[in-house]
Amino acid sequence: MFVNAYLCSMIYPTNFESKIGFDKIRELLKARCLSTLGKEQVDALAFCTDPAIIGAWLDQTREMRRIQQEDDNFPLQYFFDMRQAIARIRLENTHLEEDELFDLRRSLETIIAIVRFLAQTEGDDDDDAQGERQVKRDGEGDDDDSRPTRYRYPALQELTRGVVVFPQLLRRIDQILDKLGHIRDNASPALAQIRSELRRTEGSISHTLASILRAAQSEGVVDKDVAPTLRDGRLVIPVAPGLKRKIKGIVHDESATGRTVFIEPTEVVEANNRIRELESEERKEVIRILSEVTREVRPHVKELLAAYGMLAKIDLVRAKAELAKLIKAIEPQLQSQPYIDWIGATHPLLRLSLEKQGKQVVPLDIILTPQKRMLIISGPNAGGKSVCLKTVGLLQYMLQCGLSIPVGERSKAGIFEHLMIDIGDEQSIENDLSTYSSHLLNMKNMMKTANPGTLLLIDEFGTGTEPQIGGAIAEAVLEQFCDKQAWGVITTHYQNLKHYADAHPGVVNGAMLYDRHEMQALFKLAIGQPGSSFAIEIARKTGIPETVISKASDIVGTDYIQSDKYLQDIVRDKRYWENKRQTIHQREKDMEKTIARYENDIREVEQERKLIIKRAKEQADELFRQSNKRIENAIREIREQQAEKEATRRIREDLKVFEQGIKADYSQAPNGTMSDEQFAKKVEQIRLRKERKEKRKAEKAKQQQKRQEEVRQAADRHQQRKTIAPGDRVRIIGLTTIGTVEQVEGDNATVIFGDMRTKMRAGRLEHVIEQTTQPTLEERLGAVKISKKTRDTIDEHRKNFHQDLDVRGMRGDEALNAVQYFIDDAILMGMDRVRILHGKGNGILRQLIRDYLSGIPNVTGYRDEHVQFGGAGITVVEL
Repeated sequence: MFVNAYLCSMIYPTNFESKIGFDKIRELLKARCLSTLGKEQVDALAFCTDPAIIGAWLDQTREMRRIQQEDDNFPLQYFFDMRQAIARIRLENTHLEEDELFDLRRSLETIIAIVRFLAQTEGDDDDDAQGERQVKRDGEGDDDDSRPTRYRYPALQELTRGVVVFPQLLRRIDQILDKLGHIRDNASPALAQIRSELRRTEGSISHTLASILRAAQSEGVVDKDVAPTLRDGRLVIPVAPGLKRKIKGIVHDESATGRTVFIEPTEVVEANNRIRELESEERKEVIRILSEVTREVRPHVKELLAAYGMLAKIDLVRAKAELAKLIKAIEPQLQSQPYIDWIGATHPLLRLSLEKQGKQVVPLDIILTPQKRMLIISGPNAGGKSVCLKTVGLLQYMLQCGLSIPVGERSKAGIFEHLMIDIGDEQSIENDLSTYSSHLLNMKNMMKTANPGTLLLIDEFGTGTEPQIGGAIAEAVLEQFCDKQAWGVITTHYQNLKHYADAHPGVVNGAMLYDRHEMQALFKLAIGQPGSSFAIEIARKTGIPETVISKASDIVGTDYIQSDKYLQDIVRDKRYWENKRQTIHQREKDMEKTIARYENDIREVEQERKLIIKRAKEQADELFRQSNKRIENAIREIREQQAEKEATRRIREDLKVFEQGIKADYSQAPNGTMSDEQFAKKVEQIRLRKERKEKRKAEKAKQQQKRQEEVRQAADRHQQRKTIAPGDRVRIIGLTTIGTVEQVEGDNATVIFGDMRTKMRAGRLEHVIEQTTQPTLEERLGAVKISKKTRDTIDEHRKNFHQDLDVRGMRGDEALNAVQYFIDDAILMGMDRVRILHGKGNGILRQLIRDYLSGIPNVTGYRDEHVQFGGAGITVVEL
């Protein structure tokens, strides 16, 4: 299942993990662990070949990532490693120290919280339901419900299986420790008595020292700012060396400079001795209490160590989830057999490095199947071949160590038994190995170990010796790999290997693309055709003289140059058609989405149509019931009032006429007759049709009358609109207040309305038709009162009037009401231009306001505000 150390040393180079970059992945993982618990788990990560175990690891990471996205209540505090302290107390006469007991208490609380959190089932919706679920010891009880429990996070919950929690230990520790982790005074009666006496003695010493110090300060023996201090656990007074005999006592110490000595007065020597005794008794009692608690913990050492093992695994899984977030990784679909189908795979370390530089990594689409298990990658130098190789090696190794990998959502990955790599220069002076010899030694080990579950990663296959023999040996070795049905990714420049891949089943060419016009690598992998090295183009780009390039072309031969050119053209054309195919594929997807949307709309319309028909039928039924009721009421009234025979006969004749007409309309009925319900329906239809006809006739007459009135008013206004001259009696169009023209200047006129003088365009004024009859005294007095009241209102409005109105957030009727008053005030104030702020939104409020403005005669126009000052969110009104 796991690759052991011996197998690793045989299959991999000694620096395998550093060659593919996994050592840096370990460092990133460790940096995201919360404690040494998780870091030890990171060190223990190993290559695994069991699909069930790898699948469980990936499920754990997937669930932890879901927890991080959906739930903020996962316990992440107090990940303390208490295993060493717990293992130590196995021995009798040992005990946990105060700080160790405090860390044990907090970490046990975290373990209990994690177990309770992961015990949530699909039906748990609140914290109370979660809190009620406790983890039991194995075999301590049976659940009456035989149905399997469906946990919300089953993979993580599996880590807590068999973990025993000890809430009683928490309660016991809380009895002796306070919230800061110190031993409580009431942890035992003896400790409470000792500490009480200790406080009394210390208080007595402080009081005595204060008295001695005040006396010494008054005699000038000690400075005024001196205070008692502590030396070797005893309270003393600092005194100058020359005055030390002034205070009777014991000299305990002196300062480093020798300018101060510390004297313990004789009066407090015994009390300080007593404090020492009490402190010793306190320490003994504390040790006794800690030993007693430790005896209660000791029987559970094995279970506690298992619980901290679970905590370590949770720390590792959380670090995996954090790493996945950093490198944008997922858990791909896992297959138990060797298989690679990665969409958009990226090298995580390269991604992080480029992101720091503000660049983006180019994703790779890599596929290895049982039909195409060996990929031969060719292309220009510095074109990304080695990066592609290391990406495959690192991601596959990460996957089989249980880590998420940065690939696309639809990617699939399989499991390999061996990973074998040959990258870089393995030259060794000590072992007398050249570069080529080291490669051959690696090839020997690979051919010896390779099987259908082996993934080979070989960089620059066959290089390091004379090209023709090197290419031939590489081709022969490749044939051996194919015979053993091994899988692999191999980079090369040899033409014979490209031809081999093209002619043999199970082997496929791949090309790292290069832009020949821009002369730069694209770092994209195209599987299906070999790549060109672009040696001539790169040489020309670097500035090699053209004569040298021509000479090299002659040496190689025209056939080789032409074949390489044809190969470049094929790669270019395939890239072009691949882009076309992707574009068409994307458009097809867009079209499918559009069709699906239209089909959904059609379904909704059909449902709405059915609902409308149903509603109409219900309304028709109600109308039929009302019609029948009205007919019954009419018959009852005839009977009750005993109507005259002539009237009754006339009614019956009308009903008979209606009945004949309905029968004529319904002559196509199945039985040639109408039911009572059909008869009542027809009667109601005739009545409604008659009412609609009369209503349309009345509306038509009203509209015609209105048009005639508008024409007459327009004619009157046209007749009245003559040149405005000083002294004319005028009013603002649409208003009733009359004023006198004082002065005319071009298109503007100054008008006096009562005591108010205003200036406006002459086009907004119209002449007043003088009345032939003189108003009465009451009318004149009323006019004066109204005029004064109007002037006061106008003056008040003029003071408070603003040219901007904000109706954002109002309903339509509220906004129109506000706009109506605002426009009236603006016209009264003589404003030429005002603004209405209604916002953009869906444009409904804007349209309502403009529809209203279009019907006001005094509004000469309206438009959007300039885009710099609000654009379509503001309407500018011209008056």
